[in-house]
Amino acid sequence: MSAVVLNGRDLAEKMKENMKARVEALKKKGVNPGLAVVLVGDNPASQIYVRMKKKDCAEVGITSYEYLRDKTISEDELLALVDELNKDERIHGILVQLPLPDHINEIKILERIDPEKDADGFNPINMGRLLTGAESMLPCTPAGVMELIKLSGVEIKGKDCVVVGRSNIVGKPAAVLLLREHGTVTICHSRTKNLGEVTRRADILVAAVGRANMITAGMVKPGAVVIDVGMNRLEGNKVVGDVDYEGVKEVASAITPVPKGVGPMTRAMLLMNTLKAAER
Repeated sequence: MSAVVLNGRDLAEKMKENMKARVEALKKKGVNPGLAVVLVGDNPASQIYVRMKKKDCAEVGITSYEYLRDKTISEDELLALVDELNKDERIHGILVQLPLPDHINEIKILERIDPEKDADGFNPINMGRLLTGAESMLPCTPAGVMELIKLSGVEIKGKDCVVVGRSNIVGKPAAVLLLREHGTVTICHSRTKNLGEVTRRADILVAAVGRANMITAGMVKPGAVVIDVGMNRLEGNKVVGDVDYEGVKEVASAITPVPKGVGPMTRAMLLMNTLKAAER
């Protein structure tokens, strides 16, 4: 039996309908939610993401402010721009599109964003709040992953959860969010021995390692829920995830496709963070 496909695009559309109503309610109170997107340089993938985020904002009624800067911008100039946005009352969410040019310290920039306006949830204060269970801006991709797991109908409490990948952006925060829901969590990475043995124990498997088709059917427990965070471009511009979709969907009970899985949910959670900041 083939797995249920967890369509992130459809779920994101439903969320956007709900957000649209909440934005309209805010506007009646004189609050216009605003998201500032800072794009440095001309990375084609980043440009596509920024265009999509602008479209998402328009769909729910959030005002999108774009700040396009040349890749030669100095770190001090970028920090000064973040300071300006922190003070700007029109703006409730700030997103600095990553990656940044090599001469700019990403951590320094992320630390400078006001935690209350940190739409991406990467400021260390928000990361600390996430770890302690306090109210915080959640990192968008892990938050989207959790919504997709809930869509599968599987209860996380007491389940064996395996996260493959330990990045600050996805792997670590996803593990913390699964722990919050009382999952028993194992984090794997490039140095994990006998990776397949560990992943085969997972009732819920989150793949976020950035290697095309790395998780094969033989590495998945029959009936597992499989969330594929990967976005890998092959020759001919074909986009695939970290999971061998065709093979794994015959073993799993539920699976996210790539594209139309986690990606649309990441963008929806960015809007949600901006909306919540405006509501606060």
